[in-house]
Formats: sequence, C-alpha cells, structure tokens
Amino acid sequence: MTTRTGNRETNIHIRAHAADRDLIDRAAEASGKTRSEFVLDTARRGAEEILRDQRVFHLDATAWKTFMRELDKAPRDNPKLAALFARKTPWQK
Repeated sequence: MTTRTGNRETNIHIRAHAADRDLIDRAAEASGKTRSEFVLDTARRGAEEILRDQRVFHLDATAWKTFMRELDKAPRDNPKLAALFARKTPWQK
C-alpha cells in the first residue's frame, strides 16, 4: 500500500444507505480507523487490485510454453490495422 504524508488536497463525496454507513463504521472501528481512513484505504486497495489484475497474470509451465510459442509466431496480415496505422492523426494534419 502506498503511504502518503501531508495534507489531503481533494474530497471524495459518496451517498450511501444508513445500513451501509453503519456497516462501514463498525468495520472502521474494528480496524482502529476513522470512517474516512477505512473507506479510502479499502477503495485504494480495490483500485490497485483491479489495475494489477489487468497487468499481471499467472500461467503454469504448459500454458507459459503455449503463450510464448504464440508470441513468437509471425503476425498475420491485417489490412484494417495497417490502414489505421497509415492514417494521420488529427494533430498531424
């Protein structure tokens, strides 16, 4: 988890049902945190996990060999992709 020091410079506002707030408050108290600390820490961990899951994946030895074999293959012709790369971007015109 990332540690941050100093003043926080922005607000995050959410609306919740009273029952959800009460549940969060009980969990925050059980973990020795304020509601804000608990919500922010939990949201940050969730965000990091989601982003990490998009970059890291695990394969067993057989799947790894298959994956590497596919990466080593020459790419197939893709006329639509070639046309896309040949076009100038709006800022190049």
